[in-house]
Amino acid sequence: MATRYWIAALPVADDNVAAGKTALWGRLQDAISRHSFDTPLYRFTVPDLRPGTLDSLLALSDDLVKSNIFIEGVSHKIRRQIEDLERAGGVEPGTLTVDGVPVDSYLTRFVWDEGKYPVNAPLKETVASIQSQVAKIEDDMKVRVAEYGNVKSQLGAINRKQTGSLAVRDLSNLIKPEDMVTSEHLVTLLSIVPKYSQKDWLSSYESLDTFVVPRSSKKLYEDNEYALYTVTLFAKVVDNFKVHAREKGFQIRDFEYSPEAQESRKQELEKLLQDQEVMRTSLLQWCYASYSEVFSSWMHFSAVRVFVESILRYGLPARFLSVVLAPSTKSEKKVRNILEGLCGNANSYWRSEDDVGMAAGLGGETESHPYVSFTINFV
Repeated sequence: MATRYWIAALPVADDNVAAGKTALWGRLQDAISRHSFDTPLYRFTVPDLRPGTLDSLLALSDDLVKSNIFIEGVSHKIRRQIEDLERAGGVEPGTLTVDGVPVDSYLTRFVWDEGKYPVNAPLKETVASIQSQVAKIEDDMKVRVAEYGNVKSQLGAINRKQTGSLAVRDLSNLIKPEDMVTSEHLVTLLSIVPKYSQKDWLSSYESLDTFVVPRSSKKLYEDNEYALYTVTLFAKVVDNFKVHAREKGFQIRDFEYSPEAQESRKQELEKLLQDQEVMRTSLLQWCYASYSEVFSSWMHFSAVRVFVESILRYGLPARFLSVVLAPSTKSEKKVRNILEGLCGNANSYWRSEDDVGMAAGLGGETESHPYVSFTINFV
């Protein structure tokens, strides 16, 4: 599937517009087949919209490019969100569709939805309706993504506590009941010892206070920076021991073994994981549906843009043939020459420097042509 298409509109010189379009379409097909046979070519049917006054068209054209950038941007945001969500689920993104039709087919077989956008409505109202729908979807997406991100952040914080440095991580999953001694007079503390200070710890912990149980220290775990040791001592000297340990560069972590608290944390983690998956699935379904809506709106907007730019360039009544092409990079120059050759002499004035600037001002691409043309990028 191509991801980059041109939408172009060529002037029809024949007063019999229908016959003129048919003849021009045949000439374009013939030229493409002879000089750029690998370039897909399709009709892009634009209905007879209500043009309004020249002033209204000029005013509308000023906003068309900016609006297109916005709509295209929302489309790409949703597509990237779909890719991220699918990767999070361990699968490749599915096919993007509009009403069950792949997006490339929707463009190349575009049919105006008159029920949604009446052709006799003022163009300004049609454009405003499209912009409003897309803006609402973008706002909704921001809220949904933020809610999903909040759950991901909570899980990330829990994971950091479980997998981070011993100096900060949750220790409950490293401690067994038999590692802790708790009685009326004795208590077990947990010491975080720098990895390369373990010999110093083992040789000195018994002398940090006179009421430390000899040979009571045992290593439970070690990471890249620290080792986790237990030490048992009399409860009455805990505070003094902490002070002396800190002076030697050892950190005593406050910890109270509680099977109930550990089970509660486990349940909290399981619930967050379930919530994340439910929200991921829901957000993914919403994104697929919303992408369909935004892409459809984008193509209708593109049809309006073709109509407005063609009227401003070729005049009234509307007499133009609009098409979709997907040339390869190596074929672009050939296709441009073909399109230019089919414009005839009626629009050669667009070649002047002053009129090239005017063409760009009417919503054309940076590189101006003697015909209407702009690019649709799917990605």
